[in-house]
Amino acid sequence: MKITVVTPTYNEAENLPKLVSALFALPLEISILIVDDNSPDGTGQLADELALKFPGKVEVMHRPGKMGLRSAYLNGFQKLLTEDTQAIVQMDADFSHDPTALVEMAKKLEECDAVLGSRYVQGGSVDKDWPAWRKVLSAFGNSYARAILGLPFHDVTTGYRMWKRETLLQIPFEKIQSSGYVFLVEMAYLAHCLEFKIGEAPIYFADRRFGKSKMSFKIQLEAALRIWQVWWEYRDIRKAGKLARV
Repeated sequence: MKITVVTPTYNEAENLPKLVSALFALPLEISILIVDDNSPDGTGQLADELALKFPGKVEVMHRPGKMGLRSAYLNGFQKLLTEDTQAIVQMDADFSHDPTALVEMAKKLEECDAVLGSRYVQGGSVDKDWPAWRKVLSAFGNSYARAILGLPFHDVTTGYRMWKRETLLQIPFEKIQSSGYVFLVEMAYLAHCLEFKIGEAPIYFADRRFGKSKMSFKIQLEAALRIWQVWWEYRDIRKAGKLARV
């Protein structure tokens, strides 16, 4: 199976070369698309050097500035869906997503339309060094989104995902309006409404190894409010029970 990893970057110079090496060490047929938002720390230049080092296996998409998680992934998807790949992965560049989990996710994808890397199924967990309040906040945010949207998955806020090409081809990206981390929830919700078979594979979610986390209380508060907007905007889909696939 040909797998392409899409990883958005902004100031990930410390992580990116290590991530690329870790991905290519896996027993999988992997290529990488790096979507860089003009990182001040030179991540984009490093990405270009990696593309020269691994021709045909590393591609770089340069954007003029910080344009958000949603557009980074949607731009990446749209590019890759014109190319020869069978599966597309959403993955952070900061090692919070363990690259080795892709092996199990790829196996799971054989029987599903998409696979979520889940912290909240048996065998999954969050960083063992997190304080109790952070673990509670993470679990609450996930349960909050699940409850409001009525989603059956255990981890709807995970950013670690693997999609079959055919699945993404049938998702109407123009309907997805959320930015930031709610984009992940909205996309999972839309896939569920389209009645795709979504599987989950356990992951250990680690704190980033290098650099500074981009998560803040403001981002979390905005996400909590935006979930209700997603619930309202998809009310017609809920009433119909499903959305006809495009």
